[in-house]
Amino acid sequence: MVKNARPNKTLDRDLGSRVLLENANYAIRKPLVAPALGGVFIIVAILLTSLVFGWAGNGLIIAMAAGLGAYMALNIGANDVANNVGPAVGANALSMGGALIIAAIFESAGALLAGGDVVGTISKGIIDPTAVSEPRVFIWAMMSALIASAVWVNLATWVGAPVSTTHSVVGGVMGAGIAAAGFAAVNWPKMSQIAASWVISPVLGGIVAALFLWLIKSQVSDQKDKITAARRWVPILIAIMAGAFATYLAVKGLKKIVSIDLQYALLIGAVSAVLFYFISHPMIRKQSEGKENSKETVRKLFTLPLVCAAALLSFAHGANDVANAIGPLAAIVHTAEAAEVVAKVSIPIWVMVVGAFGLSFGLLLFGPKLIRMVGEQITKLNPLRAYCVALSAAITVIVASWLGLPVSSTHIAVGAVFGVGFFREAHWRVTHNNELVQQVVETEAGKAGKKKRKHRKLVRRSHFLTIIAAWVITVPAASILSALVFLLLNTVAG
Repeated sequence: MVKNARPNKTLDRDLGSRVLLENANYAIRKPLVAPALGGVFIIVAILLTSLVFGWAGNGLIIAMAAGLGAYMALNIGANDVANNVGPAVGANALSMGGALIIAAIFESAGALLAGGDVVGTISKGIIDPTAVSEPRVFIWAMMSALIASAVWVNLATWVGAPVSTTHSVVGGVMGAGIAAAGFAAVNWPKMSQIAASWVISPVLGGIVAALFLWLIKSQVSDQKDKITAARRWVPILIAIMAGAFATYLAVKGLKKIVSIDLQYALLIGAVSAVLFYFISHPMIRKQSEGKENSKETVRKLFTLPLVCAAALLSFAHGANDVANAIGPLAAIVHTAEAAEVVAKVSIPIWVMVVGAFGLSFGLLLFGPKLIRMVGEQITKLNPLRAYCVALSAAITVIVASWLGLPVSSTHIAVGAVFGVGFFREAHWRVTHNNELVQQVVETEAGKAGKKKRKHRKLVRRSHFLTIIAAWVITVPAASILSALVFLLLNTVAG
């Protein structure tokens, strides 16, 4: 027995070493799986397109453009979709897997069912169409815009900054337009409006979210009888959410199915609000029966509405933002086939499929990083706070559409998260003002008598500064990169 002990120990060590090597090998290979699958999707998009259009002449251009459109769609799914489901994950209303599944389904449904059948070839009207009326120049400009905007969103995802893909595409189109026809080709008043949205979007989103959080805290969470207050106010808040999303989807999400004016959309929203108030009132009463009179009980009442809000935001996002990926692609396809530059083009179904599947694959492969950033790392969220973020995203877009203001859904959602966090800081300081005066800590030097106040920071300043910086430089960065790509393509092809 003693003789066999040493070989067994040696065998155990060998097996342990092998397991460690296999684990190390897996850890090295794991980060490469998602990029490899993303690359496969891009290659498949190129190959399937080439089967239809061939490799000769314009067929090669269309196939390459399909690959770029697929790459852009992957990046939009990786970056932009986090804004819709991130708060629900951070609030533990959804698991990461559940959020990915819901977002992928509703993003794809929004893109395919309501993604629009016509798209503008010159994004947001920022470039004079006559300045790039030559088909060859226009194709290289759209190619450059796709490459630059996709690379910038990819970089932003890598550093963990949720940015506006709309602004990335705008910057890409502007840079290529300037490189092709000079600064006079740019509609500078329109660009000024877009620049203003950098400030308008997050500020509006933050204010609206903070106001709803204040309303809920003052009227429900901070009341002595929280259950009675919740039964009174939660159905009203659900009704507001239903009305806001019904209006939002009518205005933004269903343009392909039916065109609805804002006044009729508001009427649809009002009817939906009344309907859901009477539906939710008995449900909330039943859910709260026999529950403890606590803030935790109030928060749980918002869990299901929050999940519904995440799904609806994903549907509306897919309906709207898929055009950022496929707009330039659809323009390239039309121009290559018809040899003409037009203001608007129809979207072929295969182009829409590339955009829809790209959004979903990008979300599933790369989305968790930004979902955690938005939902967990900026500030601490619970179902109540996350509900305020989702509600703010829908309401702010409606208000901005009514006022004719160009806003970014990404900036609104992330701004709402900031608004909730900074409101909590301000509320804590006001509530604990007397305690703050007495609550002191010794300095690091440890000198007796030298003390300072202890302030509670509920928003991570490093993330705040990183995201703001990314927002500010998105359009200039995408523009410069696009101009360089255009000059390179024009030189090589010319």
